[in-house]
Amino acid sequence: MTNKITGVNGPITGWLNGHTYLIGLMAYPIRHSMSPTMHNNAFAKLGLNYAYLCFEIGNDKLEGAVNAIRTLDMRGSNVSMPNKKEVIKYLDKLSPASKMCDAVNTIVNDNGVLTGYTTDGIGFVQALKDEGIEIKDKVMTLTGAGGAATPIAVQSALDGVKEIRIFNIKDDKWAQAEKNVKTIQENTDCKVSLTDLADQDAFKKSIAESDIYCDATGVGMKPLEDMTLVEDPSWFHKDMVVFDTVYAPRTTKLMKVAQKAGVKHVFNGIGMMIEQGAAAFKLWTGKDMPTDYIREIMFNDEEK
Repeated sequence: MTNKITGVNGPITGWLNGHTYLIGLMAYPIRHSMSPTMHNNAFAKLGLNYAYLCFEIGNDKLEGAVNAIRTLDMRGSNVSMPNKKEVIKYLDKLSPASKMCDAVNTIVNDNGVLTGYTTDGIGFVQALKDEGIEIKDKVMTLTGAGGAATPIAVQSALDGVKEIRIFNIKDDKWAQAEKNVKTIQENTDCKVSLTDLADQDAFKKSIAESDIYCDATGVGMKPLEDMTLVEDPSWFHKDMVVFDTVYAPRTTKLMKVAQKAGVKHVFNGIGMMIEQGAAAFKLWTGKDMPTDYIREIMFNDEEK
C-alpha cells in the first residue's frame, strides 16, 4: 500500500514499506539542507520506492556512518562538508573524476562495494548551461579549494574554461589548492594559477578581468551568513557571472553586493544543487530526475 508523506511542500505520495531503499546525506551542519525535499519529491513523482534522510555527521562519526551503509544495505549516500575528502579512506573504489578531485559527494552501494563519485562540478557547469551560459573559453576567478571548489575547478577545466584563477587563504586547504593546480595542468589545456587571498589587489584585478566569479567557500552560509569575500560592488562589472555555491540563505551577502553593482547574472547554489543531485539520482536509481518539476518546487519553496 502507499503512504501519504507530508513534506515541506505538502502531501506527496510515496512508498514506505519493507522494500524501501534508504539513501542518506552525511554532513555537519545539515539541518538547513534542501536535498531531502528534492530527492523525496523526485522519488514520489516517478513512483520509486526510495527514502532520503539527513544524518548530522562530522569527521568524528564518519567511519561508523559509512560502515552503516553496508550494514543497513543502504543504496548510498550524499556527502557534504566537512566530509568530502575524509570519506575517501572508508570507500572501496573511486570514480576517475573523484580521483582527480580528491573529493567525494556521492556514495553508491553495490552489494557491499562502496564507490565514491563527485557530481558537484557537473552540477555547476549544468546550472550555468540551464541559464544559457557556456563556460568554454571563459576566464574564471574561483575562491576556495575544498570539497565544492575542487570539482568545480576540475570539471570547468575539463569542459573548456580558458583560465582559472584560484584564490585561497593559506590554511589547511592550501596544499589541496596546489594539488588542484597541478592536476589541472597535467590533465587539461586550461591555464590555472593560485594566489593567496590576502593579496587583495590581485584578487580585485582578477575579478575585473574575469567572465565568471565563483565563491565556493563556506562564507555566506551559517554561521557566516553576514560575511562576504567581496564587500565593494565596484569590483564587479555588469556583464559577468557571479555565482555563490551557498543556497541557504537564499540571497547571500555576496549576491546582494553583486546585485548592487548591477551584475546581470547572479546565482545562488540551488541550480547547482539540483543538477548535482540529478547526477547522483541517476547513479542510485538508473532514472533521470524530473528536474523541471524539482526546479519548480525548489525555486518556489518559501525561504525558511
